[in-house]
Amino acid sequence: MSRLEDEATKQGNLLRDKGDFDGAIAAYTEAIRLHPQNAQPYSGRGQAYLRKGEVDKAIADCNRAIELDPMMAEAYCCRADSHGRNGDFDKAVADCTEAIRLDPQRAEAYCTEAIHLDAHRAEAYFARGLVYAKKSEFDKAIVDFTESVRLDLRHAEVYCGRGYAYHKKGEFDKAIADYDEAVRLDPKQAITYCNRGLSYVKKGGYDKAIADFTEAVRLSPKDAEAYYNRGCTYGKKGDHDKAIADYTEAVRLNLKQAVVYYGRGCCYAEKGDHDKAIADYGEAVTLNPEYAEAYYNRGCAYVEKGDHDKAINDFTAAIRINPKNGYVFYSRGYTYFQKGDRAQADADLAQAEKLGYKAKPGREAHRQ
Repeated sequence: MSRLEDEATKQGNLLRDKGDFDGAIAAYTEAIRLHPQNAQPYSGRGQAYLRKGEVDKAIADCNRAIELDPMMAEAYCCRADSHGRNGDFDKAVADCTEAIRLDPQRAEAYCTEAIHLDAHRAEAYFARGLVYAKKSEFDKAIVDFTESVRLDLRHAEVYCGRGYAYHKKGEFDKAIADYDEAVRLDPKQAITYCNRGLSYVKKGGYDKAIADFTEAVRLSPKDAEAYYNRGCTYGKKGDHDKAIADYTEAVRLNLKQAVVYYGRGCCYAEKGDHDKAIADYGEAVTLNPEYAEAYYNRGCAYVEKGDHDKAINDFTAAIRINPKNGYVFYSRGYTYFQKGDRAQADADLAQAEKLGYKAKPGREAHRQ
C-alpha cells in the first residue's frame, strides 16, 4: 500500500466514523483509484454506502472486497448486514457464518457497533447471537436471539439458533419448543430436525428422535450426520441391525470419524460378532489414537475371543490415556488372572479398588 493510498483509506475511515458518508466514499474511491487491487477500501466504501442506505452499492463493494481477499471477515459482515436489510435472510446468515468462521472477534465487534448505531436492528442481535454461540457464550446468545425475536425477526434460523443454545445449556424442553417453532416457520430444513432429535435423545425420547432423524434423511439424503445420529439412537434402543446399517451409510457418505466406527463396533460386539467389532475399534483408534474407550472395548472383544495378550495390550493403552479409571485396571487384572499371572492380577485388582472400583474376582470384563 502506497503512502497516498494509505492516507486516503484512513481518511475514509475517519469520515465514515464521523458520519460524513459522502466524504468517506470520495476518500475510499481515491484509494481504489490509486490501488484497485486492494480489498480494504472496497470494504470501507461498502460500509459507508450501507450507512447511507445504498444497500446494492454496499453489496457490490463487499463482493469486490471478498473477491480480492476471501479471508476478509469485515467484508462478509458488511455484506451480511446488507443482505439482511434487503430481506435476503438466507444470504445474510451464510455471510455471517463465514465471518464468524474467519474471525469471531471482528464479527462480534461489527455486530455490537451495528447495534450501537441502531438498537432496533433485529438482524444485528441475531448475528451477534450466532457469534456468542460459536464462542460457547450461550447465555449471551440466548439474550440476543430473544431480543431479535422481540423485535419481530420471525425466521426459523433465529429459533434454531436459540434452540441450539438452550440445548448446550441442558435446557432441552426449551430447546425443543424453539425447534418446534423453527419447523413451523420452515419445515424443509434438515438441520432443525437433526437438532431437535438430539434434544429428544437427551430426554430419552428415542422414538421421537428417530422420527426427526428420519425426516432429516428424507430432506437431505446425503446428510451423513443424520444417519450417524439415527444409528446412535437405534443402538440405544437395542436395535443393532438398524444401527449398523445407519453407521455403515454414514461411513459410505464419508463421515469417517472415530465415533462412527466405535458405535458400529459396539453394535457388532452386542451381536457377538467380535471380529467385526475388533476391526471397527481398530479403525477408531487409528483415527483417534487417544480414544481410551475404543482400546478398552477392543480389549474386551479380545477377552471374548480368548486372546489375553492382545486384550492386556489394549487395556494397558487405555490406562495410559486415562490412568484414573479403576474399571480398566480391574479388567486387566481379571485378564492376568485368566492367564495365570496372579501377581500382576493382584496388583491391578488392588489399584482398581484404590480408584474406587470394588474388585470381584471371577467377574469378567465388560464393555463400557
